[in-house]
Amino acid sequence: MTIDLAPAADLVDDAWEAPTARGPLDATVEVPGSKSLTNRYLVLAALADSPGRLRGALRSRDTLLMAQALRGLGVRVDDDGQDWVVDPARLRGPAEIDCGLAGTVMRFVPPVAALADGPVRFDGDEGARVRPMAPVLDALRALGVRVDDHATPGFLPFTVEGAGSVRGGEVEVDASGSSQFVSGLLLAGCRFERGLTLRHTGPTLPSLPHIEMTVALLRAAGVAVDDSTPAVWRVEPGAIAGRDVRVEPDLSNAAPFLCAALVVGGTVRVPGWPASTTQPGGLLPGILEQMGATTSLDGDVLTVHGAGAVRGVDLDLHAAGEIAPTIAALAALADSPTRLRGIAHLRGHETDRLAALSAEITRLGGQAEETADGLVITPRPLHGGTVRTYADHRMATAGALLGLATPGVRVQDVATTAKTLPDFVGMWEGMLA
Repeated sequence: MTIDLAPAADLVDDAWEAPTARGPLDATVEVPGSKSLTNRYLVLAALADSPGRLRGALRSRDTLLMAQALRGLGVRVDDDGQDWVVDPARLRGPAEIDCGLAGTVMRFVPPVAALADGPVRFDGDEGARVRPMAPVLDALRALGVRVDDHATPGFLPFTVEGAGSVRGGEVEVDASGSSQFVSGLLLAGCRFERGLTLRHTGPTLPSLPHIEMTVALLRAAGVAVDDSTPAVWRVEPGAIAGRDVRVEPDLSNAAPFLCAALVVGGTVRVPGWPASTTQPGGLLPGILEQMGATTSLDGDVLTVHGAGAVRGVDLDLHAAGEIAPTIAALAALADSPTRLRGIAHLRGHETDRLAALSAEITRLGGQAEETADGLVITPRPLHGGTVRTYADHRMATAGALLGLATPGVRVQDVATTAKTLPDFVGMWEGMLA
């Protein structure tokens, strides 16, 4: 990705002025449901043998795109107050799927579309057309599904020629670029005639907790999954039970709010925090303690207290790359250097997050250097300026965190946070109030 290091003066007029904290915090922040869980639950409910209900499901751009994609395939997804009620049906084509910039839609829905009885065309935002898709598409082809490329092979747009069934069997996938390649195939695998045996062949497997999340949800829905061999998963053919489920809060979306307590001091509480979870954001309390916070879990309320000082750390974020932009912003405000490792796969997310973080921290006067698999961030005095977000919600929230301690920071296109956090600005300003 090419990053423009020129001053972002042209973006000031439509940029959000990130508020600077006026003192220590004392705030309770209600975080909406997990995007990762919501979209997995939606796919499983669409493939189930009876209707299901999702309580506390996230309503954001990514989840609305998923719901609409499933509706396009013939599934009923109805609003019932704050819930979603999903009534599965025979999957149909032809259909047009708008993936937006949602990795879960572009990678979870093609295996579902292979079960439809007609062609299903996939496309998305301009930024989505550079996100890799080849591992999923090649796996489907190996399982006997016809996939037609319309532009660059292995990228959007493409058409899955659904034939009403998939034979299933054994397939190899290099998921070094994203754990979503594994999860997308596993979610639909039990509906394949022979089930699915999937073997990961790549040198690294990022975000393993997200695969563990997928496996846990499948088992909870009555699907037999064998993951006893490392990097191999066997999903037996069978039914998926329709369920009434409650979605956990999105723990990764809680990260910028919890980190704020370290930046300016004080206390931030997040209710609904689970005692155990498969979400990668569940690693946050331990990480924040390494960086100088004190944390406690009282019932389901996570409390983070900071003294307005941040310690630099050496962290392997291989299992929780999605919180890396927030931790990088926190590290730019630390009292010593930080090294973030194990996150080379972030180059293939909504944007090249490593290049973007390096550029934007540098733009504000900091020092952030890319390594082969991460970043080295050396704190320097920061100054105001406009943070570019590259249509990436986590770049926007990182910019807001930098602005807490740096007057004059503006965040371009803060509305991109609607991807997973529809009222981020209101929540952020409410925390400071």
